[in-house]
Amino acid sequence: MRIITGSARGCRLKTPKGLETRPTADRIKESLFSILGDRIPERKVLDVFAGTGGLGLEALSRGASEAVFIDKVTDKLIRDNAIHTHLIDRAEILRGDVFQALQRLSAAGRRFDLVFCDPPYHKGLWERTLVFFDTGRLLLPDAIVVVEHGRDENDVPVLQSFECVRNQGYGATTQLSIFHRKKLYTGGEDINEGCGVLREF
Repeated sequence: MRIITGSARGCRLKTPKGLETRPTADRIKESLFSILGDRIPERKVLDVFAGTGGLGLEALSRGASEAVFIDKVTDKLIRDNAIHTHLIDRAEILRGDVFQALQRLSAAGRRFDLVFCDPPYHKGLWERTLVFFDTGRLLLPDAIVVVEHGRDENDVPVLQSFECVRNQGYGATTQLSIFHRKKLYTGGEDINEGCGVLREF
């Protein structure tokens, strides 16, 4: 794994041993950041179930203003990668239960506008995380939420303020879904066109 572009371009990232953590493949990461395009600079990033920290570090390398990483087991690995890429000064790394950490951040008045969520597949974690963001105050009005999940996990929970604006499959197992705040449209355009429809990206 490596940083694709930006200030840390080409830096190799340490990866964990074993199968508990599943780093995002470089080809998927490259595709994702191509989709996000110029929406990265100055964003406040939240990388939950962060693993290696590769997504948040890529965003920092491309000009995001800060990133908070949350993982219950890989905090030391993320710190090593942040130091190696010379991005540690804009990185905050939290160890512990993701949802408890999110509650603490929200209570402290922290706000974010770019979220990466890449939990273990088939455990209901990405759905639970989306509901937390949908009902809480942790995200800014123009926030973008990127979820990596199993390709057979397509039961999006009922959301009041977010909608899926794009999804894309990779191979037989992985899918990226991008969520954005719902907009009120006029002129007959349906805000509930759903995943697979790209309006804002």
